[in-house]
Amino acid sequence: MPLATPYYLIDENALARNLERVDLLRAASGAKCLLALKCFATWSTFAQIAPHMDGTTSSSLNELKLGREKFGGETHAYSVAWSDGEIDEAIANADKIIFNSVSQLERFGDKARHLPMGLRVNPGVSHSHFDLADPARPFSRLGESDRAKVEKVMDRVSGFMLHCNCENDSVAAFSALLDQIESRIGDLLARLDWVSLGGGIHFTKPGYDIDALAARLKAFAKKFEVQVYLEPGDTIVTDTTTLEVSVLDIVENGKPIAIVDSAVEAHMLDLLVYRESAAVAPSEGAYHYEIAGKSCLAGDVFGAFDFPEKLEIGSRISLLNAGGYTMVKKNWFNGVAMPAIAIARKNGTIDLVKEFVYADYVASLS
Repeated sequence: MPLATPYYLIDENALARNLERVDLLRAASGAKCLLALKCFATWSTFAQIAPHMDGTTSSSLNELKLGREKFGGETHAYSVAWSDGEIDEAIANADKIIFNSVSQLERFGDKARHLPMGLRVNPGVSHSHFDLADPARPFSRLGESDRAKVEKVMDRVSGFMLHCNCENDSVAAFSALLDQIESRIGDLLARLDWVSLGGGIHFTKPGYDIDALAARLKAFAKKFEVQVYLEPGDTIVTDTTTLEVSVLDIVENGKPIAIVDSAVEAHMLDLLVYRESAAVAPSEGAYHYEIAGKSCLAGDVFGAFDFPEKLEIGSRISLLNAGGYTMVKKNWFNGVAMPAIAIARKNGTIDLVKEFVYADYVASLS
């Protein structure tokens, strides 16, 4: 009997294909790869992912503790701003701790002096299609941009975090960006032991030149005599996860609108944030529908698609790329039923690994 919708479905075979490319990149470049939990933190998959990576990186205390508890390997602790109430626990769970600013380093650095400490540096250049996600946008708070301040603490840090990419699927664009970074702060990089170049590099995309990326990373590491880290998130889970939904009703208002048992704001929030459409498979045919969610939000629309067959009440639809920056953002807007989580195993079976019930909704508030 098929699982009741809605549910997120993670495909182990698809995940394995992406992890093979991670293996290739690590072996050819010498770079270490840390899973960025801000993007994907569904820990039921960690047993498959962890052997192909070197650890995790976090953006909060909760993510840090999850990486330590469920993933293993190196556990890098980063936050845009650590608070007094969490810094001791963060240090206790970290292998490396990275501060977002010199002021945070000066405030908490003595407590963390037994750990390798890093500083997030904003080199003022980036690759991003969205201002919202651009770490080098004007007046950015992400990373220290005052070179004079950075120089004063160089004797206290062993590494830099440089997050400059967002959805960068071009080796040439990445290399050109790295050229600019080298020209701006190369003298500082040469004084370090390690450099994290962050995530946002879509090297698991079909056709991406892994060898060229590996060569560029290896050259960078050799030039500055540093251990390079990458922090992939979305590229690990791209094309691995769907949101499975069912049609509840079909209404007509100038065009046919199929209402499904899900909601964009609750279950695929990034579509609204970045004003993008979902994708479906198959995506061609003679029957055209707008697919909309069941929340009261007027703009709760996944997108408009063509289908090979006429949709009916109960028709199943697979919404693609529901892994990265999707499952971590799911919420209880309108009290819409939270999608379960299932995994399609390599042998073809589907295991339900998590269900959410009314008690979870109640527990989310007070």
